[in-house]
Amino acid sequence: MFTQTSRPIFDVSMAEDAGEGSATTIIGTCIVDGSTKRLLKRIQPGQIAVLSHQDIDELAASELVEKKVSAVINARSTFSGRYQTAGPRRLLEAQIPVFDLRRSKDFQLFREGMTLWLTDREIGCWDGTHFHLLAEASRLTWDAYQQRWSQAKDNRLMEFHKFAENTLKNAQKDLHQMFHQSANVPLTTVMAGRTVVIVARGQHYKKDLQVLRPFILREKPLLIGVDGGADALLECGLRPDLIIGDMDSVSVTALCSGAELVVHAYPDHSAPGMRRLQELGLSGHLFPMFGTSEDAALMLAYEKGAEKMILLGSHSNMIDFYEKSREGMGSTCLVRMWVGDRLIDAKGFHYLITQETATTAVESW
Repeated sequence: MFTQTSRPIFDVSMAEDAGEGSATTIIGTCIVDGSTKRLLKRIQPGQIAVLSHQDIDELAASELVEKKVSAVINARSTFSGRYQTAGPRRLLEAQIPVFDLRRSKDFQLFREGMTLWLTDREIGCWDGTHFHLLAEASRLTWDAYQQRWSQAKDNRLMEFHKFAENTLKNAQKDLHQMFHQSANVPLTTVMAGRTVVIVARGQHYKKDLQVLRPFILREKPLLIGVDGGADALLECGLRPDLIIGDMDSVSVTALCSGAELVVHAYPDHSAPGMRRLQELGLSGHLFPMFGTSEDAALMLAYEKGAEKMILLGSHSNMIDFYEKSREGMGSTCLVRMWVGDRLIDAKGFHYLITQETATTAVESW
């Protein structure tokens, strides 16, 4: 049980080193959200992230590290061992303690701004006078991570079969809808004959954007942000010409930056993202299309006559889509087959090329 204390503590503190096998005590205020995207917009350095995120993906983990959170409490399994996601490893490498709640329903006990007391097995909350036991948890260790990684490796063939079957099934269904509405959006932004850079929120998208920045400044391609990709452009000192997406992870600042807005709608024309624009007093075009907003951005640019499309932060493999909670990638397969003659996938460029040579490399294509 927790030792009662006579005064509240609001500053984060580490009583002992968080190394393997050590007893850890963490005290701090928490930010609570079932959506990791929303949580990342609000959390401040030193705070505790309380979320509900099955198999934390590498992008989310990297952003939690960037935010310098003091700990992560997860109502779901941070690493289930179903597939090989690198997110948990990123958190462990950054020495950020990760706790999975013993009972997922205890997530509803947490309130924004609570002061929490964390040990390796228990979580307490401050009631203004004492710390009281709130929930039980288990801390993710390196040993547990390695065991689940091995389990995921053994599962890979089975998961691949399921993923491939879902991909083929959905591709056959989506094929009949592929070209409906694809070129009917009345844009003022002219793409015909231009090079377009499309930024999506995928692995290492910010690093790849930094590498391509000299090329962008010199050649001035048209810039498209896919939801939160628009914010990456602004952070890099660039302004998006067009923003397309569900409008769920893009900031108000980006939406009000002057970019033309396109709401990715479902094939039946329902578009929850349009409601957000209306609440902000903004207007946008509706683009009904199957698949992801990344697919919609590629298809729109292609059908509007873009000469070359340079894509950053792409989602292009089984792990990418499992991390997005998608069981297949039929739409993406179809779209890439259709637009592939003009597509340059720049995912991972920061591994291969420096900012100084990026311009020359892209121009040579």
